[in-house]
Amino acid sequence: MPDVLNHLGPLDEHYLLASCLWGAVAGGYLIYGWRQRATIPFLGGVVMTAASFFITSALLMSLACIALMFAVYWLLKQGY
Repeated sequence: MPDVLNHLGPLDEHYLLASCLWGAVAGGYLIYGWRQRATIPFLGGVVMTAASFFITSALLMSLACIALMFAVYWLLKQGY
């Protein structure tokens, strides 16, 4: 029986778990930003969603999303 998932690319359990986790966090940022009319969390959610789609390494995706979370926090503390 041929391995069907071989041609799908970087689909392993770590990538899928990280993508699910950071996609859920991004969804929270998107909903919060949309409901509160807050631009920075909304854009952070959009960028985090894009990162969960386009970064194919679970480690790099997690690092990028954590950096985005700190960037959103820092920008909100600065008053943007």
